[in-house]
Amino acid sequence: MNQPDEQVLLLDDNLRVIGTEAKSRVHSDHTPLHLAFSSYVFNQRNELLLTRRALSKKAWPGVWTNSACGHPMPNEEMSDAVKRRCQWELGLTIPQPQLIDNDYRYFAVDASGIIENEYCPVWFTRTDSEPQPRPDEVMDYSWVPVDRLLAGVSAIPAAYSPWLVGQLARPAIRRALEALPL
Repeated sequence: MNQPDEQVLLLDDNLRVIGTEAKSRVHSDHTPLHLAFSSYVFNQRNELLLTRRALSKKAWPGVWTNSACGHPMPNEEMSDAVKRRCQWELGLTIPQPQLIDNDYRYFAVDASGIIENEYCPVWFTRTDSEPQPRPDEVMDYSWVPVDRLLAGVSAIPAAYSPWLVGQLARPAIRRALEALPL
């Protein structure tokens, strides 16, 4: 279930906003380029909150992924969108997130034919709390040491979302993971 009235910002090839579309209609077999974000939430032991997408999700149901993903709404600061989505999806109030990679963009096709076509900056943040995930968003979660996650993604990339696999291969994200704690 989407947050009420959730709108997605559509982008041109130069990443300029060219319009909006309801999130419920934007993801299809012809998904236009749009603005999104990925967030990685860490605990005090520097373990990553890995989430498993609910089976009811339209694309990539049941795969493991980063802590939370979402889309900023029109006129919403991206860092505020990250905080909003972590609260909505995971029940977590997080501090100000840190932008780690502002250049991630990907295109991927789900087995059902649904396309993700996103410009997707990556954010890191922390929490001292246990998540209380929405069952229509997250079916399971685990706090995972980063080295175990990297080994798992290397061994069985198909068990993870394509954006997580792609993001973990990026130098900016690898450097940030090596530099933990934030």
